[in-house]
Amino acid sequence: MTTSSSASTELEIELTFLASSMPVEVDSAQPKRLVDVYFPVDMSTHPRVRLRQKGDSYEFTKKTPAQEGDASQHVEQTVALSTSEFTDLAASSSRRIEKDRYFVEIDGYAAEVDVFRGALEGLVLIDFEFDSHEQLREFVAPGCCGANVTQEDFIAGGLLAGRHYSDIQPELQRLGYEPVAANDNPTGTDQA
Repeated sequence: MTTSSSASTELEIELTFLASSMPVEVDSAQPKRLVDVYFPVDMSTHPRVRLRQKGDSYEFTKKTPAQEGDASQHVEQTVALSTSEFTDLAASSSRRIEKDRYFVEIDGYAAEVDVFRGALEGLVLIDFEFDSHEQLREFVAPGCCGANVTQEDFIAGGLLAGRHYSDIQPELQRLGYEPVAANDNPTGTDQA
């Protein structure tokens, strides 16, 4: 197995919402199963380093805010990993998240709907990514979106990793969130 030497850096402009209901668009979409492993393992630290398994592809990503205090923009640096590199590195952290990600279009916007599995079952997030700040300013959240949690630290992937739904339930209740029922047996989950 070889490791790709390709690396990339990109700026993400995005908003994240709690789902108020499961978007109907996921009914005709095929999810990708993602396993994320975060570092450092210290639960009091907000990890910025992530390993990701997406089917049979693996990567190492460092994600940092483009501007301190603004979680709507991040700089991501990503490097491809081999299976053995991922496996060896992932063995050193128990801070994991497993989710099914649906890539869909909602009200004309590209969206990622994350349906969490395992310890975070019941949590569904919807991310919208934008090509420009102007597009971000013009955005109106669709009806399937609940509270905007872009600036909420507790919902960041690295801080969710290693936690259970009950750990974040008080914060979710503060925001009026009720667990969203997910399709428990997504047909055709794409493991690749």
